[in-house]
Amino acid sequence: MQAYVEVIFRTIAAFILLMITSRILGKQTISNMTFHDFVSGITLGAIAANLAFNDKLNHWLIVVSLLIFFGISFLVSKIAIKNRAWNRLVSGTPTVVIENGKILEDNMRQIRYTLDSLAQSLREKDIFNMEEVEYACLEDHGKLSVKKKSEYEWVTRKDLKLHAATVQSFPVELIMDGIIMEDNLAHNGLTAQWLEQVLRQRSKSVSDVFYAVRGTQNQLYFDYYRDHIDKPID
Repeated sequence: MQAYVEVIFRTIAAFILLMITSRILGKQTISNMTFHDFVSGITLGAIAANLAFNDKLNHWLIVVSLLIFFGISFLVSKIAIKNRAWNRLVSGTPTVVIENGKILEDNMRQIRYTLDSLAQSLREKDIFNMEEVEYACLEDHGKLSVKKKSEYEWVTRKDLKLHAATVQSFPVELIMDGIIMEDNLAHNGLTAQWLEQVLRQRSKSVSDVFYAVRGTQNQLYFDYYRDHIDKPID
């Protein structure tokens, strides 16, 4: 029984330590992961796993190891922010794979980036014809940035000399899983009374709503628990 209790406490401690270190290291570690972030994430995870389950190692030694590695990773990140050369060393540099519509085979070979990977990344950007691309760069976090040739670019309102659209605002979630988001309402000058009145106009109540949001142009969207769909798609 004692062994089970020890594993429970060690696991909770590992989770808390990982959460704290991840928060301090920042969102970069979980979003645009570079070489440094990749190494940090794997190593911290491995140390935390030993803390949780490896009862042959003293838990305090593992905690010290985790904190030391966290300190190293944090220091490396700080230096990378201040020193561009160091940042290029630990994070890598972008690689141009298409220039002036021409595929740069040597660059792709150096980073072991295949044509299949290039085609897949382009399809993810809704580009199915290679001839549409003028410039493509593989960023240091592994994602492809693409500039289309001018004749294939999307037309903007400015191109058509149209008046600017209505100023858009950030979406505001009003109800989630039947619960009114009081803080969201207060931060945007809205009230629960106003929301309930809107629902009454639709012959609904808060308990009927699964999700509600005010969109970018102040339009209201409601999703109800009862969708009245006879045969929903799996």
